[in-house]
Amino acid sequence: MTTLPLQAFENTMLKPETWGEESDPLVLILMDAAQDHGRWRDIAEALSVSGRYAALLRISVMEAGAATEAVAELRALLGRLSARPLVIGVGGGADIACDALREDGALLAVGLAMVDGQDGAKGERGENFAIPTMALAFADIATAPVPPTGEASSLNGAQAGAALDDDEALLGQLLSFLESHQPRAAREFRAGSDPRTLRDAMGCFATGVTVVTSLTQDGDPIGLTANSFTSVSLDPPLLLVCIANSSGSAEHLRQMDRFGVNVLHIGQQPASSRFASKSEDRFSDMDWSWGETGVPVLSSSLVSFECARDALHEAGDHFILVGHVQRAQFEPHRDPLLFFRGKYRRLHFT
Repeated sequence: MTTLPLQAFENTMLKPETWGEESDPLVLILMDAAQDHGRWRDIAEALSVSGRYAALLRISVMEAGAATEAVAELRALLGRLSARPLVIGVGGGADIACDALREDGALLAVGLAMVDGQDGAKGERGENFAIPTMALAFADIATAPVPPTGEASSLNGAQAGAALDDDEALLGQLLSFLESHQPRAAREFRAGSDPRTLRDAMGCFATGVTVVTSLTQDGDPIGLTANSFTSVSLDPPLLLVCIANSSGSAEHLRQMDRFGVNVLHIGQQPASSRFASKSEDRFSDMDWSWGETGVPVLSSSLVSFECARDALHEAGDHFILVGHVQRAQFEPHRDPLLFFRGKYRRLHFT
């Protein structure tokens, strides 16, 4: 967690917590003390993963007159920012955000999303809004504040026609609103420029995680973590993995005529880290066995493929190993371990 560069507000009723990089577009989440703090911390963290600098502001006092003071503080806060944020108001925070942005909101924010607001349901809010607005509710949308110039959406899964968990539906709606009204500027790679930029671009393709296994000429098991894996053909049954030439297991995989590919589930993240390390004995303390074709198989994997080598192609600093699938065993009810933008991930949406 970083520090919101507005220390003057740290001792007021607006309590800031932040996630992400300060150079990213700012999203201010304003919530009242009755809201689930843990839920909104998780949502703020998820927004930071999407490339936003998320700041969670808690209103700690909701007594008579406190709302008016909170509106004044929020307007002062927005006026001191160097760039206009997108504001998310939650519960009583939605009503305070409405009041703060009703008159000249276009000078202070790029948009406003309101979640389970109260007073806005009277139809009095939003008449002078000059910024994009969206109202969200976990119940009937009629209970949400719906500015005349805005959008309205219910987070009730049955009404929305999607069997989503409430928090997943909420995050999906917020991300859609963000992408529409606070889009991220695209970065660019051109041939000959920084290879790190290309690596970052490639990392935007979410993948599963595998451990490729085989054995040495002496019959010892070897393995390495790889996420460059894909199916190639069903008839004949072919798959491929890309192996770095610099890998310590590369020469063994070049020579052997059979190998395994173990697709990992979320509980096997330690195995992924072990086989990506420089450990000499990566199989120690691992639950594994010899497969029917004689290659090491990690027990309880999402899928374990046993392959005969079909082809090997040189490709820059990697080589492409194509395998003819001899056997596959799988348990599709386990959650996959995912890798995206250099970090392990889990499924958030269905």
